[in-house]
Amino acid sequence: MSVSRNQRHQTPVNGNANNGTANWRHLVAVFCVIALMIAPVMWGQQPRRGVQNRTIVKPMSNTKRPSNPQPVQAARKGAKGKNVQRITPQIPKANRNQTNKVFLENADLLKADEAISRDYQVLKGNVRFRRGDMYMFCDSAYFYPETSSLDAFGHVRMTQGDTLWVYSDVLHYYGEQGVAELRSNVRLENRSTTLLTDALDYEINSNVGYYFDGGMIVDNRNNTELSSQYGRYELDTKQAEFSRNVHLVNDRYEMFTELLDYNTQSHIAHISSETLIVSDSNTINTTNGWYNTSADDATLYERSLITAKDGKTLLGDTVYYNRKRNYGEARGSVVITDPSNKVILDGDYGYHDDNAHYSYVTGHARAREFSQKDTIHLHADTLCTLINHVVKDSVNDSVRVLRAFNQVRFYRSDVQGICDSLQLSEADTIINMYRHAVVWNLERQIFGDEINVHLNDSTADWATLPTGGFMAEHLGENCYDQLSGKKMKAWFENKELRRLDVDGNVQVIMFPQEKDSTYNKMVNAESSYLRLNLKAKQEVDRITMWPEVSGQVIPLFLAKKSDMFLPQFKWYDELRPKSPADIYDVSDDLKSLMQSIEGGPRRRSGSNANVEAAVVSDQVNTVETAPKTPIEP
Repeated sequence: MSVSRNQRHQTPVNGNANNGTANWRHLVAVFCVIALMIAPVMWGQQPRRGVQNRTIVKPMSNTKRPSNPQPVQAARKGAKGKNVQRITPQIPKANRNQTNKVFLENADLLKADEAISRDYQVLKGNVRFRRGDMYMFCDSAYFYPETSSLDAFGHVRMTQGDTLWVYSDVLHYYGEQGVAELRSNVRLENRSTTLLTDALDYEINSNVGYYFDGGMIVDNRNNTELSSQYGRYELDTKQAEFSRNVHLVNDRYEMFTELLDYNTQSHIAHISSETLIVSDSNTINTTNGWYNTSADDATLYERSLITAKDGKTLLGDTVYYNRKRNYGEARGSVVITDPSNKVILDGDYGYHDDNAHYSYVTGHARAREFSQKDTIHLHADTLCTLINHVVKDSVNDSVRVLRAFNQVRFYRSDVQGICDSLQLSEADTIINMYRHAVVWNLERQIFGDEINVHLNDSTADWATLPTGGFMAEHLGENCYDQLSGKKMKAWFENKELRRLDVDGNVQVIMFPQEKDSTYNKMVNAESSYLRLNLKAKQEVDRITMWPEVSGQVIPLFLAKKSDMFLPQFKWYDELRPKSPADIYDVSDDLKSLMQSIEGGPRRRSGSNANVEAAVVSDQVNTVETAPKTPIEP
């Protein structure tokens, strides 16, 4: 017998069985209503209140953010969207490779109540979504099928092939914009690169991720970590951009800066702000350039500075540095300093090899030695410093050497000089000047093919001219005291000449000063040996010549001009540096002198006159003969 729907819901009047059945049915209905009312609370997991929407300033991105993003609290407030349809199962045969649509692949529990909202589904347990070749996993989620958006919670994971893994506690994905906001314990792994942060916005369409509240990128292949306040990472190009409190660290050095670009594939860091690089061997200060963290070499611009552990520095407009080979070169206003030896080299180009302890500069090259109050300024085409290894008393020793090549000029207030090449050895503290060497002190000039000056605490105490020399002193007008010989050695005291020995082919022209400070005669003499002793303030004390002396004394009014000069006489005053800046003045006359054929002093002939032992002035006590004694080498 058929029963109508109304009849099935009517309560019988008589019968206990019927009454019990009716009561049972009413009780079930009440429980169902209560269950529907509390379903959103029991089954729907609300997003954590601590996670709030933030205004993110990302000047490096052109991606448009959602103009009206899905609210996280949509489940409670309900949706007011237009044209919302009832939730229907997704068609299993739909194309799952669509990149503009998110598909729900799996969930242990799906719940929806259009009385609360018809826009979203509540999912719990082993939730899995798919967008093209990317999969998203979580413990629970709100899913908005119409906009392909979702809020995911608990053990959130995103994967794409075998190249991308992203982990977090919370995920908000906006399907129309293709933007994923990941929050709390975020970790992005892209091949050998790992990004760590607590807040990451990931633009899936462009494969670009941003962090804005502190983060770190780890280049595992290069063992390098980079952290900053703000960061941007392009997964396709492997290019990362960092700003604010940037810190790069690996097992060899650390880098501190405010702006840095880094490529995790090439391992090259581009520097664009004030940067400090610190290692065990040196520090680098720069504001612009690039650093290859894999090859450990760098090209730096805008007056970059490298400071070695021992205090040596290399500064230039452009600096190239290789940490593995431990050498650097610089161009443009280059300055190399050596504080321990109190030497500064500068020029247009500089090179420094820390392993070989070798440095050189060229192009307007200059060396400054400032161990004393008065600095020596030296210029040459090329200047270099190096370490020579010598054996002394069966012990290996290292000796620092300064060398200058081609058209050398130097200036100090008390001494100036020129030569073709020069060497200063730290071992014996001797300055060796070669080819057409000329030295000036006050009105005195000495020149020869080789001059060696021994320094004691940076002050000359003796000097030799082993291959012939010529000394002249300008007294006034055409009067020059002159002395030449095959070998010369001079001793100094308090920067003044005290003694001079000449060995072989000695030739002398002197102008003794009278008591009234005038000159009225000249002495022209020759011998094999000579010794000159001077008192304080360069006053002549004694002149001794031996074994045989020949020459003559000529009154000035009878002297011919040709008699007043030795054949080797040359006065190079026009080539003399007059100031520190004058060392750069390389004239054509200087170039011609340095390129001329070398020639030693010649013995003068034609004079057979005898010189009697006599007092020639109050300043020159005696001119006497003496037995031959050897001159110290």
